[in-house]
Amino acid sequence: MNSALTLRCDDLWCELKPALGGCITGLWMGDIPVLRSTRAADLHSVRQSGSYPLVPFSNRVGHASLQWQGTDHPLVKNFEPEPHAIHGVGWERPWEVLDSSDTFALLSYEHRADASWPFDFDSSQAFKLSAGALEMTLSVTNQSKVSAPVGLGWHPYFAKHPGSRVTFSAQGRWEMGDDKLPTHRDSSAGLDADCGILMVDHCFDGWRGELHLRDALLHTRVSTSLTRLVVFTQPQRDNIAIEPVSHVNNAVNLMARGVATAEALGLTILLPGETFSCEMRIDVERVA
Repeated sequence: MNSALTLRCDDLWCELKPALGGCITGLWMGDIPVLRSTRAADLHSVRQSGSYPLVPFSNRVGHASLQWQGTDHPLVKNFEPEPHAIHGVGWERPWEVLDSSDTFALLSYEHRADASWPFDFDSSQAFKLSAGALEMTLSVTNQSKVSAPVGLGWHPYFAKHPGSRVTFSAQGRWEMGDDKLPTHRDSSAGLDADCGILMVDHCFDGWRGELHLRDALLHTRVSTSLTRLVVFTQPQRDNIAIEPVSHVNNAVNLMARGVATAEALGLTILLPGETFSCEMRIDVERVA
């Protein structure tokens, strides 16, 4: 099993635990946590990590049943007591270290079709730390003999500090039913809200790929080419999940039911051998 990796550049540093879902255990600016952060040696559950990869889909596949090309593929219900499959499989599997240095790491995970996901794929994560910034790349290649639906994203939990405020622009927001699956899309301009009192658990689309999180200690900017964003927090939580993703929650099944097209939902369909990649950058600076 892989040991933890520590990346450092000036005052910014992070720890990775490849064997634990290829996760980031923590990201710090000096001694200030940027993400929900735990030292790698003390972290034993990926659900408590600072961030983990979403591959080959984000959020939920409704009732753990993938409806694809006229066939229902039963999936593992991996988030009890919910009846759904959630966040793909990459976060539950060990990743291998292909390369690493003081400021860079390259990880890989090879999936062969199983009860959790019925298509073969290869995936990789790259992490590059520079002065005041962490850059991440996530890729997936369809290694099956048939076309396959895929989605990518990240699930970082940003620490709430005093005065924490989240700001971003969007065009729409998917409302959810009691079963935590999307029901319909409403217009939305995004958010400009106090994280301390915010209650939200939605996927936004038409996102411009930039988000600001400002508080009394740090100014953090999240940027990506992805145009969808899941945001989750409640007043009692000491963190806010800010998840850049490629597709709407339960996108494959929404498409199968004719709710919207693959393009409108952000769903990527890969032919055998094709690759889909995305990037995300977290810029951090201290508040003077």
